[in-house]
Amino acid sequence: QVQLVEAGGGLVQPGGSLRLSCAASGFTFSNAAMNWYRQPPGKERELVAGITSTGGSTNYADSVKGRFAISRDNAKDTVYLQMNSLKPEDTAVYYCNARRRWIGATMGYNYWGQGTQVTVSS
Repeated sequence: QVQLVEAGGGLVQPGGSLRLSCAASGFTFSNAAMNWYRQPPGKERELVAGITSTGGSTNYADSVKGRFAISRDNAKDTVYLQMNSLKPEDTAVYYCNARRRWIGATMGYNYWGQGTQVTVSS
């Protein structure tokens, strides 16, 4: 059974920090690109950060560059999102995503966690 289990969300004051984690199981974690998405209240889901299967490349939404950092530990089948200098506009449900492209004979997939709430408020 494929599972992506997020943890680390909660309530934090503006300027504070949180570290989200996503523990993966049921598939070969090291083959998957991992992403963090978020969905603010009443807004569409948006990509926050992504990291390649080896961790060799990352990308970030402009709104979080310099404040957030995605990382992964393939030995622990876990991806992290370190969030610093949090702002109220960072408030959202954050989702972990595992993606592998369907190319040729390679079976692709697109898995999602259940989400974890991050609230930034004074």
